[in-house]
Amino acid sequence: MNLEDEKLPLRLILIGFVLVTAGMVLPFLMVLRVLESTFFLNFLAFGASVAGLFLGIIGGSMYVKLSQKKKKAK
Repeated sequence: MNLEDEKLPLRLILIGFVLVTAGMVLPFLMVLRVLESTFFLNFLAFGASVAGLFLGIIGGSMYVKLSQKKKKAK
């Protein structure tokens, strides 16, 4: 088992977390009128949130699969 294979799920989870956080912070800043609410920015926030959710789920399932492979290898 390669070390890079073990880091990939955690990297996906981290990227997913950052995207979901961006998808939460952007609308909050729009409500506070720090950022101007535009059509593009609204869809960017929504897309970041959805993409982050999917990446987090994929990373979590990959992490579980790798940990089960490690247990079987022992």
